[in-house]
Amino acid sequence: MRLPIAPEGRRFVAAPLTLALLALAVAGVAGGEFLVWCGWALLFGAAFCAFFFRDPERRPPGDRSALLAPADGRVTEVGPAGEGEPGTQRVSIFLSIFDVHINRAPAAGEVRAVRYRQGAFKAAFRKDAADRNERNELEMTTERGMIRIRQIAGVVARRIVCRVRTGDRLALGERFGLIRFGSRTDLLLPGSVRVTVRPGDRVRGGLTVIGKWE
Repeated sequence: MRLPIAPEGRRFVAAPLTLALLALAVAGVAGGEFLVWCGWALLFGAAFCAFFFRDPERRPPGDRSALLAPADGRVTEVGPAGEGEPGTQRVSIFLSIFDVHINRAPAAGEVRAVRYRQGAFKAAFRKDAADRNERNELEMTTERGMIRIRQIAGVVARRIVCRVRTGDRLALGERFGLIRFGSRTDLLLPGSVRVTVRPGDRVRGGLTVIGKWE
């Protein structure tokens, strides 16, 4: 049975859990209210990390014309990608610390390029975060056209995890990475895609249809 916690998060759960059990064990033998409080605080930290790094199983819809959300969260922007990218649409999804942080492929296809860039750690919901913050971009070729997915770090997030390399193939809804502790994921689409979400919508990675090929 698969452990429903992302592998990259297990040490964040194991470390405070081990310390919590040690503190409570020592408190049980030697006494000490401070150790008891420390133990419970560490247990809370371990529980929160387990919640944050949860990795639920999901079955994507079978519509071959659909493009799925690459992450859980709230849609903050839908519109032109910006200067220098004519004809490209962008859907921005902001992930709070309470959202599932696993990134999933919005379509089946081949990873043509993976581009990582260092940067700042501004609030991920800001418009300029895509240009200024640390980010990782996947370029994918699908049977309908090319798409790009940007993993953008936020104020708290300091580590982008990408599990795929150039030449890898991804199935629809397949996991390809995550961003630790708050972030943003952008999906860049050609103009031939009809976007079906609006700012303010809540989406779920690998499940919510956010656009369709025309």
